[in-house]
Amino acid sequence: KVDWIVLAGFMRILKGDFLKAFPNRVINIHPSLLPSFPGLEAWKQALEYGVKYTGCTVHFVDQGIDTGAIILQETVPVMDDDTPQRLHARIQDAEHHL
Repeated sequence: KVDWIVLAGFMRILKGDFLKAFPNRVINIHPSLLPSFPGLEAWKQALEYGVKYTGCTVHFVDQGIDTGAIILQETVPVMDDDTPQRLHARIQDAEHHL
């Protein structure tokens, strides 16, 4: 019996049959404060948009891209001199706390 499926750094979209086999048991960690910046390279999206805060989100996986119900979030400040690499590293540190 599978209790939970946890995705971290998993870059593929799971299809309906898989999700139907494990209803409400697949969770993902995403490098933004969803619903802002879903999809790939969310830390770059945050820098391009010019937000002062971003972060990471643990959420249930559904049929959409990063659209499932949010379980937990942690905020990460965006610094004026941030590069994509530095911001991504700080977000990953926050993910490890969640």
